[in-house]
Amino acid sequence: MVAWLIAGAVSAATPVEKDLSTGWQFRLMTERGADSVRDPAAQASPATRCRESCKRFADWQPATVPGAVQTDLLALGRIGDPFWRDNEADLQWIGLSDWDYRLDFDVDAAMLKRGHVELVFDGLDTFADVEINGRMLLSADNMFRRWRVPVRDALHKGTNTLVVHFHSPIARLLPWLMRQPYSLPGEFDSSFGDEPKGKQTSNYVRKANYQYGWDWGPRYVTLGIWQPVRLESWDATRLADFHVAQKHVDADSAQLDAQFDLRADRSGPVILKVDWTAPDGTRGHEERSVVLSRGENHVSLPVSIAHPQRWWPVGYGEPNLYRFHAEVAADGDTIASADRDTGLRTVELRRDKDTWGRGFAFVVNGVPIFAKGANLIPFDSFPSRVTTARMEAILRSAKDANMNMLRMWGGGTYQDDAFYAAADRMGLMIWQDFMFGGAITPYDDAFRENVRIEATEQVTRLRDHPSIVLWSGNNEVQTGWDDWPDRQDFRKFVNADEVRRIDDGMRELFGTTLRKVVQDLSPQVPYWASSPSTDYDGPANVENDGDFHYWKVWSGSEPIAHYLDVTPRFQSEYGLQSFPVMATIKAFASPEDMQPESKVMRAHQKFANGDGNQRLLLYIRQEYGEPKDFPSFVYLSQVMQAEGIELAAEHLRSARPRNMGTLYWQLNDVWPGASWASVDYFNRWKALQFRAKRFYAPVDVVPLRRDGKTEVFAVSDRTTDFAATLRTRVYDMGGKLLRETSQPVHAAALASTKAVTLEDAALLKGADPRRTVAAFDLIEGGKPVAHHLLYFGAARTLVLPQPGMSTSLRKDGGAVVLTVKAKRLARAVWIDTGDLDVRLADNAFDLLPGESRDIRIDGVADVDALRRVLKVRSLVDALKETAP
Repeated sequence: MVAWLIAGAVSAATPVEKDLSTGWQFRLMTERGADSVRDPAAQASPATRCRESCKRFADWQPATVPGAVQTDLLALGRIGDPFWRDNEADLQWIGLSDWDYRLDFDVDAAMLKRGHVELVFDGLDTFADVEINGRMLLSADNMFRRWRVPVRDALHKGTNTLVVHFHSPIARLLPWLMRQPYSLPGEFDSSFGDEPKGKQTSNYVRKANYQYGWDWGPRYVTLGIWQPVRLESWDATRLADFHVAQKHVDADSAQLDAQFDLRADRSGPVILKVDWTAPDGTRGHEERSVVLSRGENHVSLPVSIAHPQRWWPVGYGEPNLYRFHAEVAADGDTIASADRDTGLRTVELRRDKDTWGRGFAFVVNGVPIFAKGANLIPFDSFPSRVTTARMEAILRSAKDANMNMLRMWGGGTYQDDAFYAAADRMGLMIWQDFMFGGAITPYDDAFRENVRIEATEQVTRLRDHPSIVLWSGNNEVQTGWDDWPDRQDFRKFVNADEVRRIDDGMRELFGTTLRKVVQDLSPQVPYWASSPSTDYDGPANVENDGDFHYWKVWSGSEPIAHYLDVTPRFQSEYGLQSFPVMATIKAFASPEDMQPESKVMRAHQKFANGDGNQRLLLYIRQEYGEPKDFPSFVYLSQVMQAEGIELAAEHLRSARPRNMGTLYWQLNDVWPGASWASVDYFNRWKALQFRAKRFYAPVDVVPLRRDGKTEVFAVSDRTTDFAATLRTRVYDMGGKLLRETSQPVHAAALASTKAVTLEDAALLKGADPRRTVAAFDLIEGGKPVAHHLLYFGAARTLVLPQPGMSTSLRKDGGAVVLTVKAKRLARAVWIDTGDLDVRLADNAFDLLPGESRDIRIDGVADVDALRRVLKVRSLVDALKETAP
């Protein structure tokens, strides 16, 4: 966002902002006053209707902006916690109702004398009619657009009244949709009867798809002023945008173009100025005079920087950022200014043809980067609740787990500037989808034009963030259209000409319209039409070209070992579910709910309408056995998820350069419940996140066992080769070291090096595979830089001993150190700190016989309190004993 210069000595020509975020009120919209409450859910099921009790919401009440109706009602105590137990069902009436928001604000004579006064909404959710002093000014219909409207003629000195009428998107669209000859295939049908099966209104409105319900989150159709609102006043000239275009960047020089987007009421000369500051404090200055024409002006100022300090992804260098300060001056006065922090770098999506097909690799500053990370979904069901600190904490969790890329999935929202600024500072690459979550899109010109404006605004807003390394048109629209059974049935139902129009419309939107927006506004960042796809150069979701989503494991119920059967060029989605820790479960459930098939647990399990807990049990039983109780079920779900994703991710890393990226589904949660996340709603790390910290480490040793044979790889993201030793130890699980061998390994830079291939017979040498474990260590300079254990079968087939674990706590400065030691093998050790808000440096690990591990625990205020709640368990503690 352009930062206006309004502090210090401000000239009369300087634009001025008036914040309009405080003092709002809201109420349930009425047709003829409070005595006649409109019920837009009249056609919905009785459970979701706005009943007579809704009349009590028809009086004006305090509101928070930015916000949503649901969060305002919650703040007033008018509704219960939307995430508690099964409250979701009883709160659906809110998104089916229409609501008014009102603000009285003062305007002085000085503002009215300005040449322009504009009302600016950074985001309205979603169908909204805006009026000032009874004059209708705007009808909004896109959650993702900024709405700017001139209002000087509608204002008067003194108190003015701004009213925004919000209309339920379901109530507005459903009557229209029911009259249509067909409904476009969407994503998830409502579980609450407010839309008939197969009649999804979300396809037809530019609103966050996930708010209609997903297989990891609840259905809360929000309404409200979800982004800041303000008045902007200015006279002859307004700086609409300032952009630092990177025409050429390499190690020797950066050739930049400082671009000013100016709106002028009259022609005349101005001076453009740019000051830049490098990360090391070096400064530079450029300026030039230009003559503006009346209307829109796109003018630029060349900037050259020698030996630029380039921005690098985490693990490859520093995420260096330059500060650019721009000013526009006329008649000796600064009339507008803006600041930009950006990193100088090049990004390429390398698509070379090779023996495996056609590649898909991100190259930053000429260095091929193996992408390690996860998919990111919105941070909350109610976006306005997400603070900058909360976003940054999730991003730090990603960075701390050695991730270098996050995919901002297309069914949510474009994030605030603060999100991308944090990613810039941390060196995290962002794959940015446009906001399409998988539903088939309308093909009419009006819809496409609405999206074009949305994309233009969002790319313009975000294009200076070096963290954004890809713009992708959508999530799963093409592969869904081509392959999903409901889409295939739809094709048979609709006539061939209409099918062709729908197909052509999607290709036009994702293949042409959005591509042109990116190429015109941010040409240094690649565009990709859909995920997964081949960028409309052939079928979507194929292993030998483009990116790939793999869901036969989990959605297809195939065994976890089948992860080894696919080696795509880039795996941008795959995943396994788990429950969050018990402390998080207690935040939404009562003691009587603590069963996998309880009503509340099913309500917080969105996969297959609650049947996902049976899928969890399927995989737990396949790999481990029968949980002894509910906490054990929760623990085993996390062990299964962590070990399964580890197998997939390390297989993909070992296949470099055939594969150049692994983004598992998913990093985070929108609410507390069962999901594919590795970090739960409260940013508590699941076992998978701790495992990811190890399997995404810059150097990894990867033993992959198939058909009685183990291949061991040294995987390195380092940019230089290094010499190491591969140490192999074989243990009896009860404690005896059976043998130890070592051999040299030359670990190639940016590569996976096969170190050795070992038959089971060579490793075991007659030992019982059920009671034996192999340990592989990559040693550099006498110290292990990577460690991995290998088992000879699924855990349920092993004879795991009681590990005989012991623990001790000691203070270490401002932290506490926990030491865990095992006499015998301890598989899947989990340290539980109860409800204490602490962060463990390590967890979810295995201990060899006689091994101990020190774990730093930060945030401990009371060691005695920690000692009282601390529990340490391993796999054998969670399983029911089976008869011999």
